[in-house]
Amino acid sequence: MTDPHETARVLNGLVQTCKDGEEGFRTCAKAVLSPPLQQMLEARAEECAAAAEKLQGMVMELGDVPEEHTSTGGDMHRRWINFKALITGQNEKAILDECERGEDAAMHNYEKALDEALPPAVREVVQMQYAGVIRNHGQMRALKDSGRI
Repeated sequence: MTDPHETARVLNGLVQTCKDGEEGFRTCAKAVLSPPLQQMLEARAEECAAAAEKLQGMVMELGDVPEEHTSTGGDMHRRWINFKALITGQNEKAILDECERGEDAAMHNYEKALDEALPPAVREVVQMQYAGVIRNHGQMRALKDSGRI
């Protein structure tokens, strides 16, 4: 993919993914009772925000307009998290299930982006961010499966 507009399109899709992650982690942080878990989820939200900002800068460098919003699917998922928190009484395992599900979607989106013929510098950033998504996913699963929650 040598067309800068196509590269920007792929990056903008990942910007939405990152913004969905940011808002999703913030929603989950508000839905749990444990202060350490809230802090950890807020930290993940900040990482997602930083990732989105990095991608937005890359889109601007390509001469395109960066995405600023979350996706409709992400909005629906956050509403589901709020509903699930309400009906489960803020069950932290159930909330972490939703965090993990959100990271499943993010992994899929990053994998799709990495299937594209991205310029080497762009691919390097996308691969680094993808590694972070994999880490987040593993952390959510480990917390959920640890039995400490």
